[in-house]
Amino acid sequence: MAEKEKLRVELCMGSSCFARGNSTILMSLEELVEQNGLAGRIDLEGHLCLGKCNSGPHIKIGETEYSGISDPEAVFDLIRKALEG
Repeated sequence: MAEKEKLRVELCMGSSCFARGNSTILMSLEELVEQNGLAGRIDLEGHLCLGKCNSGPHIKIGETEYSGISDPEAVFDLIRKALEG
């Protein structure tokens, strides 16, 4: 039986997105993933810049891109939905 592919969650860590909240989101997501036993289902990745500086913080969950979400719980809700779907 094939292992289920992990959900890729990419966060822009460029200076604009970092200052607008992705630094906090990354730390919070690492904790939430660990607390909920999802380390085997999610790959968190940081990138230097995803080119969406004007609308940051920028996050990509699977193939869907999101901008302007600075609340870690809102991001985690999006991740939960992506895992369910």
